[in-house]
Amino acid sequence: MRLLAPFFLIISIFYSSIFNAQETNSTKDSIMVRKVFDEALEKGRAYDDLRGLCKDIGARLSGSVSAEMAVLWGYDKLKSYDFDTVYLQEVMVPHWERGTRENGYYITSDGKITKVNLLALGGSVPTNGTMTGEMIMFKNRDALLKADKKDIEGKIVFIAQPMDQKMITTFRAYGACYPIRGYGAIGAAKLGAKAVIIRSLSLSEHEHPHTGTMHYEEGLNKIPAAAISTEDATQLEAFMQESNSTVTFHFEMDCKVLPDKKSHNVIAEIKGSENPNNIITIGGHLDSWDVGEGAHDDGAGIVHSMEAVRILKALNYQPKNTLRVVFFMNEENGNMGGKTYAKKVKAKGENHILAIESDRGGFSPRGFAVDGNTQHLELVRSFKSLFKPYLIHYFEPGFGGVDIGPLKNEFENIGLIGLVPDSQRYFDFHHNANDVFENVNKRELHLGAGSLSALLYLLDRYW
Repeated sequence: MRLLAPFFLIISIFYSSIFNAQETNSTKDSIMVRKVFDEALEKGRAYDDLRGLCKDIGARLSGSVSAEMAVLWGYDKLKSYDFDTVYLQEVMVPHWERGTRENGYYITSDGKITKVNLLALGGSVPTNGTMTGEMIMFKNRDALLKADKKDIEGKIVFIAQPMDQKMITTFRAYGACYPIRGYGAIGAAKLGAKAVIIRSLSLSEHEHPHTGTMHYEEGLNKIPAAAISTEDATQLEAFMQESNSTVTFHFEMDCKVLPDKKSHNVIAEIKGSENPNNIITIGGHLDSWDVGEGAHDDGAGIVHSMEAVRILKALNYQPKNTLRVVFFMNEENGNMGGKTYAKKVKAKGENHILAIESDRGGFSPRGFAVDGNTQHLELVRSFKSLFKPYLIHYFEPGFGGVDIGPLKNEFENIGLIGLVPDSQRYFDFHHNANDVFENVNKRELHLGAGSLSALLYLLDRYW
């Protein structure tokens, strides 16, 4: 036993040193994360930056003059934070215009007229004057697809499908309902309909209709597509269910599809001290729909991303890898910013190891969704104890984001991570006139920025 004593002493010292090193790292990280949140909450710039984007620029639909202004705003703002490099990356984007304000109403067989709040879906063709037709209602898209063409031909289809209130995760409810907006016009056109009207994709009842992108099928008649507010949809559905009266729908939309237009992604970097060719991208999308101010979608993601890196710079953190902020252009109706970025950085020979996106609004952060392999998920989960004091608890497989998604096609082992805020109010504002600066809470926005900054620090340190 005496001969074994020195051996056990050496082993004991070895494991003690490992434990002490881990403890030292944990303490160091905890202190740094605390500093990150302190900077975000006491000296944060995100809220004021968002005010500038929303009030000085406003809505920023791809191809518009406002989108051009937003690019210049983004470039100047990133330059003002004295990052190592700030530059523009050219992108060709779709150019669709809403035109003059839409109008719509319906008349019942007893002569009663009811005006509706209506928005053209993004990419829709115009009505070419006032379009009038008998309306036929379907409870959901599946019912439409099973319908007989002779019952639909020449009519205006109304799809009354609501988002499912029972789903706790609201983005799942949105995903389940998205096909009525994305593909409703295709299904209706195949059956000879002259137009399609949908219930807006929202879990709340209000007067503001929601827009959003929709699609046509090559070789198929392109029919006008619009959404009416949830309040109007509920009223119209109730009337059509309870009455045998014929409903005639009238509406006018002056949309235009114009040639693609040159725009830009806006990019800033802090160079890595050890592995400068290893890139960690963090970003959101600079464009928005043309109603509201694009505050939650995705002004919040823009200022989150910029602020996350600004905080680390303010705390004199020198990253090992290059940290890159990207303001992507054209997520809403084509994702050309994300697609172009992925192809161009691959062609340059860069090595992209991780990407982070914020595109779910400026609400209180709850955690992170990980789209990657087991190693990526376990790394993010290893940070749980550091985030626990900040009430961040969600570390699960999930969706990284639309803008960063194309990077998976170019970099086989990249990990994609999406910020997951509380989503219960998001679809009150999504793609409608309510998405304005006044509906973003300063503290919640700054907590999100702090969460992303802390994650960025930890990923850079331990990947």
